[in-house]
Amino acid sequence: MSEILRCEFLTKQFGAIKALDNLSLSIQSGKIIGLLGPNGSGKTTLIKIINGLLQPTSGAVYIEGDTPGIITKPKVSYLPDVNYLNNWMTVEQIVDMFSDFYIDFRKELAFEMISRLGIDRKQKLKTLSKGNKEKVCLILVMSRNAKLYLLDEPIAGVDPATRDYIISTIINNYNPEASVLISTHLISDIESVLDEVIFIKNGSIVMHDTVDNIREQHNMSVDELFREVFKW
Repeated sequence: MSEILRCEFLTKQFGAIKALDNLSLSIQSGKIIGLLGPNGSGKTTLIKIINGLLQPTSGAVYIEGDTPGIITKPKVSYLPDVNYLNNWMTVEQIVDMFSDFYIDFRKELAFEMISRLGIDRKQKLKTLSKGNKEKVCLILVMSRNAKLYLLDEPIAGVDPATRDYIISTIINNYNPEASVLISTHLISDIESVLDEVIFIKNGSIVMHDTVDNIREQHNMSVDELFREVFKW
């Protein structure tokens, strides 16, 4: 294993609001990690900074030793928490666009997964159900051969069957030498696939541990511990 991500003393302020507060973090390769916290805890802000979409007020981020920018774009595959694709485009056009834009994009894999869903590649995105839109978005992200996958609420707002498909896609299609960071509040749905969890509260990390250690030391599931740590 090698370190793929390091955050050092990250702080991000939006006016008087401190979204991240002196946060430090290290993530090794080959892990599926849950970034867990209540709404407003700083999860999306952290993911956007790692992806280079936001600049920290202070502190630093390193992806395999490089700060977020042009050099790290091929290393990071990002799924935002909102649909960012053009609804007027067909599924085939979107896949072709990703293939043109990302040199590491596995086009045949993307079409194979789309075909298994029974989605017509000539179909426009706007005609797809919410669940199928979510699936297509995830397929695009997981079809890249990246080093770090950043998934912001990939299973929010979809039915249980779609959640199962999304989780299966994550497990079966990411580069085994890469790591996956999944932000979610639906802990029980993904707990079985996680290697590690990060609890974040008010912009600070309150726990970073393996799932096995949590079960052994606390004698409870990650979901149960989360409810205990974040209870009002």
